[in-house]
Amino acid sequence: MQDDFETDQISQTPPAPPAWPRLVEPETDEAWAALGMSRAATESTRLPADQAAHDAAEKRPAGKRSIMWSHVGEEMFAWVKTLTSAGVYATLIVTFGFQVARVEGQSMAPTLEDQDRLIVNKLAYLLDAPQVGDVVMLIYPKSPDKSFVKRVVAEPLDTVRIVDGRVYVNDEVLPFDFIPEEYRDHDNLGPEVIPEGYYFVMGDHRNNSSDSRHWGNVPKKYILGKVQIRWWPFNHARVF
Repeated sequence: MQDDFETDQISQTPPAPPAWPRLVEPETDEAWAALGMSRAATESTRLPADQAAHDAAEKRPAGKRSIMWSHVGEEMFAWVKTLTSAGVYATLIVTFGFQVARVEGQSMAPTLEDQDRLIVNKLAYLLDAPQVGDVVMLIYPKSPDKSFVKRVVAEPLDTVRIVDGRVYVNDEVLPFDFIPEEYRDHDNLGPEVIPEGYYFVMGDHRNNSSDSRHWGNVPKKYILGKVQIRWWPFNHARVF
């Protein structure tokens, strides 16, 4: 029994590796046998190829998420830059270019009605001067925090007189056919010469307008711009 036992123990001891007269291909049963090891036993401790690939795949989404968030951050930054630029341009346009205004009152009826929305061209008079007939937005001389919309009737150095509601500039009567009969008045004024750098303005609703007949001529620096467009109401939109 003792010999049998010893024989069994010897059979479990790996034989000494033979001397190989030739090269053995790695990862073959023959190579593993030469090392005195079982290929099946050792491969059970190694990760299968598909498991290794799975583990590698587990790591990829984190990288993709990082790239995604980086891209989102860049997009948001681009939008912020765009909106900021738009705000700056809008401020510059409103300050130096165009302004949206709303009519309050009937002093320019029938040309403009109460609550009409206008676009005022503030660049119009930087290189040019207001002309007779222009509809303009101006600062009210008696209260600089208010702005009015009126029509230019006379320019600097013109002679103005009003006879029975009809306006004469340099002895020529201005057209008034566009003013309905019920909007006309029968006032008399002048004659007077408009000073250099000043303008005489009136509302088209002649018997319901506070204008140069009541508070005098308007300095050019008080004329903010030319009324260019009425955009509201849409069905009465027009360009002046």
